[in-house]
Amino acid sequence: MKMKQVAFLFLIFLASQTVYSWKKDEFRACDQTPFCKRARFRKPGACTLIAHDVSISDGDLTAKLIPKAPHDQDQDQIKPLTLSVSVYQDGIMRLKIDEDPSLDPRKKRFQVADVVISEFETKKLWLQSASTEKINGDDGGLSSVVYLSDGYEAVLRHDPFEVYVREKAGNRRVVSLNSHGLFDFEQLRVKKEDEDWEERFRGHTDTRPYGPQSISFDVSFYGSDFVYGIPEHASSFALKPTRGPGVEESEPFRLFNLDVFEYHHESPFGIYGSIPFMVSHGKSGQSSGFFWLNAAEMQIDVLAKGWDAEGGILMPTEQSRIDTFWMSEAGIVDTFFFAGPGPKDVVKQYVSVTGLPAMPQLFSTGYHQCRWNYRDEEDVENVDSKFDEHDIPYDVLWLDIEHTDGKRYFTWDKMLFPHPEEMQRKLAAKGRRMVTIVDPHIKRDESFHLHKDASQRGYYIKDATGKDYDGWCWPGSSSYPDMLNPEIRSWWAEKFSYDNYVGSTPSLYIWNDMNEPSVFNGPEVTMPRDALHLGGVEHRELHNAYGYYFHMATAEGLLKRGDGKDRPFVLSRAFFAGSQRYGAVWTGDNSADWDHLRVSVPMVLTLGLTGMTFSGADVGGFFGNPEPELLVRWYQLGAYYPFFRGHAHHDTKRREPWLFGERNTALMRDAIRIRYTLLPYFYTLFREANVSGVPVVRPLWMEFPSDEAAFSNDEAFMVGNSLLVQGIYTARAKHASVYLPGKESWYDLRTGTAYKGGKVHKLEVSEESIPAFQRAGTIVPRKDRFRRSSTQMVHDPYTLVIALNSSQAAEGELYVDDGKSYDFKHGAYIHRRFVFSNGHLTSSPVGNSRFSSDCIIERVILLGFTPGAKTALVEPGNQKAEIELGPLRFGGQHAAVAVTIRKPGVRVAEDWKIKIL
Repeated sequence: MKMKQVAFLFLIFLASQTVYSWKKDEFRACDQTPFCKRARFRKPGACTLIAHDVSISDGDLTAKLIPKAPHDQDQDQIKPLTLSVSVYQDGIMRLKIDEDPSLDPRKKRFQVADVVISEFETKKLWLQSASTEKINGDDGGLSSVVYLSDGYEAVLRHDPFEVYVREKAGNRRVVSLNSHGLFDFEQLRVKKEDEDWEERFRGHTDTRPYGPQSISFDVSFYGSDFVYGIPEHASSFALKPTRGPGVEESEPFRLFNLDVFEYHHESPFGIYGSIPFMVSHGKSGQSSGFFWLNAAEMQIDVLAKGWDAEGGILMPTEQSRIDTFWMSEAGIVDTFFFAGPGPKDVVKQYVSVTGLPAMPQLFSTGYHQCRWNYRDEEDVENVDSKFDEHDIPYDVLWLDIEHTDGKRYFTWDKMLFPHPEEMQRKLAAKGRRMVTIVDPHIKRDESFHLHKDASQRGYYIKDATGKDYDGWCWPGSSSYPDMLNPEIRSWWAEKFSYDNYVGSTPSLYIWNDMNEPSVFNGPEVTMPRDALHLGGVEHRELHNAYGYYFHMATAEGLLKRGDGKDRPFVLSRAFFAGSQRYGAVWTGDNSADWDHLRVSVPMVLTLGLTGMTFSGADVGGFFGNPEPELLVRWYQLGAYYPFFRGHAHHDTKRREPWLFGERNTALMRDAIRIRYTLLPYFYTLFREANVSGVPVVRPLWMEFPSDEAAFSNDEAFMVGNSLLVQGIYTARAKHASVYLPGKESWYDLRTGTAYKGGKVHKLEVSEESIPAFQRAGTIVPRKDRFRRSSTQMVHDPYTLVIALNSSQAAEGELYVDDGKSYDFKHGAYIHRRFVFSNGHLTSSPVGNSRFSSDCIIERVILLGFTPGAKTALVEPGNQKAEIELGPLRFGGQHAAVAVTIRKPGVRVAEDWKIKIL
């Protein structure tokens, strides 16, 4: 008993050290990370490797990398490395460099499994030959050139070794590796007698049994003015230089999944997820990308102009260029070069490698209400009824860790939640769902069946001595399933069956938290790097992918539970490349302050750009108590996040939308209702992401790639190609400066007022809303009837909002399916294209679909249309519909009016035409 009390007090101490503030000294900086410190010490031109024995083999361009200079007897022997260049459809080049397996390295270096989708390999272009060319001014140096796509070539320079993609026309470079000679590959070797390979940090020792094994290299992006991506950091969207002239605090962007409580709002330090994918963009309007498939800790420098002034390396100067420096603790070089040329092309190329985003269920695109923790079934019922009492729609109510029996996941506290199935059925009766939390740490309790089963099967990650790893998390002493092992992932998936997860129902979905993994007493609040996984793989080699594998296994569990028919919904805090295939993510433990509201936009934009389109931030901030104005502004902005959830820490005051007075309740209700009004548009955008990878929420320059004023703008964002939204990020704001790109007009969503594009507008703002506009030339579908949940809106009629451009034309799309199953993959959907031109609105099908709907178009609103016409002719049927001034939107205090075609009565699933007479 005494030991239990000591353990409990220790856990409380750990929690007190981590929960209330982020302390910079708890996490390693680059100069405390030996591999990063060594790599940064290297000078341009330090790499002496040359490409030797260059040939075509198995459809790839292959070579050996060997030192050019004679070997120094005092240095470690550098063994040849293997290099292969592969090309794929759509302008993708893959470069792999590894130790030569025929030379018997100490161990096989880890290659990240189950991230590159199987379909990608079918797109390989089997090279038949390579041409050889001399490089001008290089004393006869040679390069091997192979076809990449109609407009691009892949080039391997032999001496010095360099790889790049270039345009065929004019040989303009796009992306290159080792142009500055910074490539370094620490080969596995035998430890010398006098060497100490151990690393120590804040009382923790990493045994590093295989010694240094890091890799580093420079990557250059040509014709580029900004680079973006490599989440997850709380920082600006356009990545700021981290090293070179003018950089005050020289710290690289870190990719290392960590449980960082109350993270800083402007920091290059890594937090919960890691995607080593960078996108560049420049004044030419063109983009390119680079992805390193590596799950070990990574540090990435964005180098300021002039960083290499002392290096003596001469680079092409006729085009702008951004240089970056990539460093990883372990793994291999497995990199992908994306030629673009457009920003959407780069995103499509990336998801062709890592997979398309999952199509979410309709309910999950609505509003989610969460708190750590809703106390019991009575609290759940009360919160649910209050939403109805205040006419606020919502779709999902969440339960955090306190709902369990002593932090044992897949269980319920029998005192607080004695009837979980009945509780879920009550919510389901209103079309609502529930989400419960399931974390990866399993309580080490012999009476807990899950622990007993995992222990007996040997399914836990091992420590460096080969014993089950024992770390501390919410339950106290805990162990962690080895999710690298597909067998263990399948075992985990079975735990979500209705028989195994007693008390679960078909309306229950899952939240994966703490899956970095978080270990309260571990180094940097995570697992030791020398812990062991399947096949002796060290945790250091796959750390950033652990949460990805856990997310994958959980999603597979929900898929199995529904016999493969029900789309899973799983929210994960940790993520990696490919996580978009398994569900949603959020930006973690943010704070209730204006800076965190502001930084949520670049964080969500970065996630979308790197495949994770279904993302959002905790509305209101997880830590702290937001002032009512901040909470209102956060709801107004959060209504446009792809993932829209309110959440709070258990030490905060309750903050449901009705607790701040009638006026604030009305403002938050209106913000949530806007989201529900726009659900048809959002769902259509999620389908676009599901087939193309193009994110729901996107930067302005993705739609306006040549507009330089948009390149570094991360206060505003596009929702699809039609809406532009800008948050209000300061208290008591009376005005906002909003840049509206392009040459066409923009219409205020609330008033219908037109504003010119291509300029900054200083607008008056009120408490009622944030600036939001519809782009001229677009058509946005809405549903304007207020219901309790998205499920209850399914049969409601649609409104089409047509924003006319200077040619009095517009177009848009609508996608509809059953909102839950995979039948859409077999043609069970409605996909319509709407075009307004010459006074005619037509609806035509996109693709061959087989899905029925009785929903009709109830109203057609015309923005930018001169009033005058009184009737419209609807075909087929030769029916007439009235045209009059009607409300632009329902609700809100000051209802604007717009030209409206009332009750045309056309079915959304059919072909039709409406002519204005």
